[in-house]
Amino acid sequence: TVILMAGLQGVGKTTACGKLALALRKQGKSVLMVATDVYRPAAIDQLKTLGTQIGVPVFDMGVDGNPPEIAARGVRKAKDEDIDVVIVDTAGRLNIDEKLMGELKATKMATNADETLLVVDAMTGQEAATLTASFNDAVEITGAILTKMDGDTRGGAALSVREVSGKPIKFTGVGEKMDALEPFYPERMTSRILGMGDIVSLVEKVQAGVAEEEALKIQEKIMNATFDFNDFVNQLEMMNNMGSMKQLMQMMPGTAKLSDADMEAAEKSMTIAKSLINSMTKEERQYPDMLVASTNAESRRARIIKGSGRKESDLANLIIMFGGMRTKMQQMSGQLGGKAASVGLTPQLSEAELTKLAMNKVRKTIKPGFVRRPKAKKVPKFLSERVEIEGKA
Repeated sequence: TVILMAGLQGVGKTTACGKLALALRKQGKSVLMVATDVYRPAAIDQLKTLGTQIGVPVFDMGVDGNPPEIAARGVRKAKDEDIDVVIVDTAGRLNIDEKLMGELKATKMATNADETLLVVDAMTGQEAATLTASFNDAVEITGAILTKMDGDTRGGAALSVREVSGKPIKFTGVGEKMDALEPFYPERMTSRILGMGDIVSLVEKVQAGVAEEEALKIQEKIMNATFDFNDFVNQLEMMNNMGSMKQLMQMMPGTAKLSDADMEAAEKSMTIAKSLINSMTKEERQYPDMLVASTNAESRRARIIKGSGRKESDLANLIIMFGGMRTKMQQMSGQLGGKAASVGLTPQLSEAELTKLAMNKVRKTIKPGFVRRPKAKKVPKFLSERVEIEGKA
C-alpha cells in the first residue's frame, strides 16, 4: 500500500507522516517512509529523526534528486524488502502553485499511490474549502488528516473538507506526541463543536492509558483509605500519558467555557505538586501525616520546600488538596462498606485538623472559616478545594 501525503508547508505534514507510520506499526504493519521534499533539507532531516524515534526506516536521496523519481525508488525498495506500507512525504509550499500540483501529479503517477491524503491545519478556517478544492481537482484526494485539533478550534475545517471534496476525514492530530493521532468519528466531532464534550473518546483514552491491574490497585487503596502521595503522583503520570489537560478537558461536557488561563493554571498546579512530592522521602510519600503530625513536621516541610524550589504556600495547598481528597475517599469507603484504615503513622487527622496544621506556618491573612488558593494562582473549580475549617486558621 502506498500513501501519498500532500499539503501546504507548515500544516504538520511531516509530523503526520511519522504519526501515521507509528499507528500502522502498532497494528503490526511494516512501514517505510520516503522523503521527497528536496527543497527543504530540514524536512528530510526531520523525517529521519522521526523515523529513528519511532523505529521506522526512511528512504531518501538527498536534496539533488527528482521527487517523483525518489518516490518511485522508495516504492521499489519497499517491494524488494516486502514492506507492507510506504508513506511518501511530499514537498509543501507556502501557497498553491502550478509547479507544486504538477509535481504531485507526477509523484502520484510514479508511485501508483493507493491513498492520497490531504493534511489540513484544523485552524485554517474558511481557507480550508479553497485549499481542499485545489488539491482535490489536481490529484483527487482519497481522504484527509486534520492536524492541531488540540488547539482552540472546534473543527470547522472538518466540515469544509468533507463538503468540498466529498471524501472522508480519516485521522486527526491531537497533540505533539507521536502517538497523538486518532481515527476521526463525525458524531464525536459534532459533540465537540456543540460544546458537549466527547465522553466516548475520553473513556477510550483512560482504557488505553491505564492498565486494569493498576486501576484495581488504586481502587482497593481508595476503598481502604490508604491512598498516599505515591498513588497521587501515579495518577498525575497517567493523566499526562493520556494527553494535555486542555485536550482531556475538551472531551468533558460543560468545560467549553474554561479559558486557556484556567488550563495553564491547572497544568502548573500539577507540575508544582509533582516537584514537591519528588522532594519528599520514601516514608513521607507513603505516610502523608508525617508532614503535619510528626514531632519534626516543620523541619520536614522546610526541607521539601527548599529541595523543590517552591513556596511554603505551595506545599500547604498540596496538603490541603490531598487532605480533601483523602476525606472524600474515606466518606466513599464508608458508604460502600470499605475500611477507613489509618493512612499514616499517627492517628487519622480530620480535614479541619490537617488544614490547621498545614496552614500554621503560612504567613498570610485568611478569612476566618475558609482557606482558599490565592487569586493570583486561580485553579478551575473542578480542581480546586475549598476547605471549611473550625474557628480561625
